[in-house]
Amino acid sequence: MTAALHDDVPPPGEWTTDALDALPDDGRPRPELLDGNLLMSPSPKRLHQSIALLLGSAMLESCPSDLDVTQGVEVRISRKRSFIPDLLVTYLDAAQRNPSHYLPDQVLLVVEIVSEGSRSIDRVLKPALYAEADIPYFWRIETEAGIVVHSYKLDAVKQVYIEQDRLTDGILVPEPWEMDIPLERITPRSR
Repeated sequence: MTAALHDDVPPPGEWTTDALDALPDDGRPRPELLDGNLLMSPSPKRLHQSIALLLGSAMLESCPSDLDVTQGVEVRISRKRSFIPDLLVTYLDAAQRNPSHYLPDQVLLVVEIVSEGSRSIDRVLKPALYAEADIPYFWRIETEAGIVVHSYKLDAVKQVYIEQDRLTDGILVPEPWEMDIPLERITPRSR
């Protein structure tokens, strides 16, 4: 990323998704964008990535045919706001185009796994901005004291998420589709 930051890059507050697209694809994690400012998070640790992998696989087993489950693909909220959820469920017609990013109306659910370096962003900032963007469902996964899944549904009038459940034994939810995923399915072999 450092090599990509030349003298002609936008100053803080002036970054846009167009500027992100101009960055070289050098295999490094892409930054997120908040009100024109770059957000750089440390690379996720093994526990984080293992949970994302296991949960995504488990969700795919019961995922309706008109939806798709993927991980680490950008959601462009606006020209100056762009986030990369740990997991996301999108509409299949949007996924079939193999996009490098999704628009909020193409996303049904975003999942953020809280990391040590992104607690406030994952717990407060991202849910508020995903709700403002009208993404219908949000899950936050905590890992400090075992795996806990907090599931939220959008109150479209107030543009805030309402907690539906705090799941500690497994993911048993009726929406966005009926899922019954035992916690063991998303627990890595070694915590």
